[in-house]
Amino acid sequence: MTKMLSESDFIIPDWPAPSNVRALQTTRAGGYSKGPYHGLNLGDHVGDDPLLVAANRQLLTRFVPTEPVWMCQVHGIEVIDAAMASCLPEADAAFARAPDTVCCVMTADCLPILLCNVEGSAVAAVHAGWRGLQQGVIEAAVTSMQTAAPNLMAWLGPAIGPQAFEVGDDVRDSFTKADGVSTQAFTASDNSKWLADIYLLARLRFQTMGVERIYGGDFCTSTDEQRFYSYRRDRVTGRMATMIWIAKK
Repeated sequence: MTKMLSESDFIIPDWPAPSNVRALQTTRAGGYSKGPYHGLNLGDHVGDDPLLVAANRQLLTRFVPTEPVWMCQVHGIEVIDAAMASCLPEADAAFARAPDTVCCVMTADCLPILLCNVEGSAVAAVHAGWRGLQQGVIEAAVTSMQTAAPNLMAWLGPAIGPQAFEVGDDVRDSFTKADGVSTQAFTASDNSKWLADIYLLARLRFQTMGVERIYGGDFCTSTDEQRFYSYRRDRVTGRMATMIWIAKK
């Protein structure tokens, strides 16, 4: 049996969020899953034993006020109000204004993003794979928060790093043809491919919208096998959760 979950197994976002905004980033530490999923796999759609996934999710209950709002993520730009969500909504971002409503996204290389306003009255969690990022999932999430961009801050969680995220011309072109500024986020690699900096791509989107308070973005899921799941590295693997909520006063 794997060790139980403790606070030291999480990453606590390092950002100046209001005191009533709480956020947690899971790693693969703790949990009951075995084999390629070993650790705290929270994805129930990746082939892991559903009973072990349920047990892993149960471990989270000590650290969050309510069950996280799990979504069926489809690499799109749909944003939901987590407080109004139906069972397993199909979306890639969730916002909340209601206290103790836990917005949550799951990733294993895609970029998880947390958002809050300076008043601590609105939060959001965003799943930003390259498709959703290119199509505007960040913009959709910011719009849903109904807050002026200068009053927002963002935290960029664990994603595949700029030295590991190799893409083809199609991915690069989808960004650069729509926005020439994004050219700086791509570096030519040795095999006619490109290394993409998904963190920089996200920062550029935020800056274009006027969001200047951007934190995090210094992880690499692909190279840090001990802490993180990575689909690009392992193919068969688990999922981590990035969660945010407004605590009751």
